[in-house]
Amino acid sequence: DWVKQKQRFPQFSSPEPAYHGVVYTDAFGPAAFIARVRTVALRNTGACLSPFNAFLLLQGLETLPLRIERHCENALKVAEYLQSHPSVDWVNFAALPEHTNYERAKKYIKNGVPASLLTFGVKGGYDAGVAFYDKLKLFKRLVNIGDAKSLACHPASTTHRQLSAEEQAAVGVKPEAIRLCVGIENAEDIIADISQALV
Repeated sequence: DWVKQKQRFPQFSSPEPAYHGVVYTDAFGPAAFIARVRTVALRNTGACLSPFNAFLLLQGLETLPLRIERHCENALKVAEYLQSHPSVDWVNFAALPEHTNYERAKKYIKNGVPASLLTFGVKGGYDAGVAFYDKLKLFKRLVNIGDAKSLACHPASTTHRQLSAEEQAAVGVKPEAIRLCVGIENAEDIIADISQALV
């Protein structure tokens, strides 16, 4: 009885912030446990794979090293391009010499490029970030990372839009910030898409 044991199992009887404050015992009664497992644990761990999905993951692992090399090469080119663009306020990528973790990246990561994930700020704040995001053509507007294709996210208007401006600032979400997960497409095509969206 999750309700009677509130002190012992607060995750079922307290509001869940990740799901708009739902209280599992109120919403699902005796099924509170399984509802939380399905909404939180499976979402966070991806632990419920079908056999075909497992097969696809194994297939993808065979070419992972080659894809990661291309991801990282492309991400560095994109970061360097963004750094020199007049419409970009800042770029956060550890493979750039100005980054606080640049020396660590050089020391611990092959070729000094730690990943294909980077963030940058569009001059003009929130509206400029939304405008850039809406103009993308090659980039897919998705919040996941690690795909073969290039992905983009404007957190202030998507993943964190339910938070107030103060709450966004408290968790490090800047109104102008764009998150890119650079894919394995041709680097010139990726940069051309960014270029047309920054105009």
